[in-house]
Amino acid sequence: MNFRIVFMGTPGFSVPSLEALVGAGCDVAAVVTQPDRPTGRHQVLTPPPVKSVAESYAIPVLQPDKVRTPEFERVLRDLAPDFLVTAAYGRILPAGVLAVPRLAPLNVHASLLPKYRGASPIQRCLIDGVTETGVTVMRMDIGMDTGDVILQRSLPVPGDMDAEELSEVLARLGAAALVEALDRFRKGTATYMRQDETQATTVRPLDREDGRIDWSVAARAVHDLVRGTRPWPGAYTTLCGARVKIHRSRLSTDDGRRGEPGAFLGLAADGVEIACGRGSVTVLELQPDSGRRMPARDFGHNLTSATRFGN
Repeated sequence: MNFRIVFMGTPGFSVPSLEALVGAGCDVAAVVTQPDRPTGRHQVLTPPPVKSVAESYAIPVLQPDKVRTPEFERVLRDLAPDFLVTAAYGRILPAGVLAVPRLAPLNVHASLLPKYRGASPIQRCLIDGVTETGVTVMRMDIGMDTGDVILQRSLPVPGDMDAEELSEVLARLGAAALVEALDRFRKGTATYMRQDETQATTVRPLDREDGRIDWSVAARAVHDLVRGTRPWPGAYTTLCGARVKIHRSRLSTDDGRRGEPGAFLGLAADGVEIACGRGSVTVLELQPDSGRRMPARDFGHNLTSATRFGN
């Protein structure tokens, strides 16, 4: 495909879409991504994943602090793209920027719109325990993921898949859907479908407190929170007032043991079993406050029948 494209993306989710555009023979005139940020314990200035990939293809990289400026809009117009393509860029684009491409501004979104509009669709769908999700290629407008749909692709969600794993799967699915959408434009068969606003849901970005475990809910909900918040912000509970991160869990086999929500029920072969409002979960990996990540069973040898998490 001989389309000229300006690509906008930032995290690892964006990378397969960029690589797919290059692989499909598109002319990627520039990549726009967020500025380098300090990361890690030592706050090392680190480029976004998309920047590193773009540089490997010798594609010019733009990292504006602001996109709502006449200067940025002028730079885009000078590039004269057929399409502006975004995939998890991280900012809402103004009308002037959306009007730049000759054919359309497109977005690859990690949900089956209009469900899970917003900043955390992958995490939220897992926290909600959905069994099917997917990707949407849409024509952007000035709203939050409200534009017309060009195509969607769905997939089942395994009950133990976490957000990191689902993000990788959806990133690849989104890249393939993007190429398919562009091929429809090439053939002149691309069509638009309006979103059903009565079915719309919007999700905000997660914060650290979203990872707090409420042991009074059903075991399934606790397990879904653990997998939905991995790797960030991470699920956590407390023990004797100290925070304990919960990295991995599974639903326990119901053997009839009961306890107050948060109660330590005993050691399992692969972890520690903790009571919930209904049922129990087995924590497989955890990390004590200021400690190292470790198998939960190793930590469990220090627990007693009086131990209760969440206090």
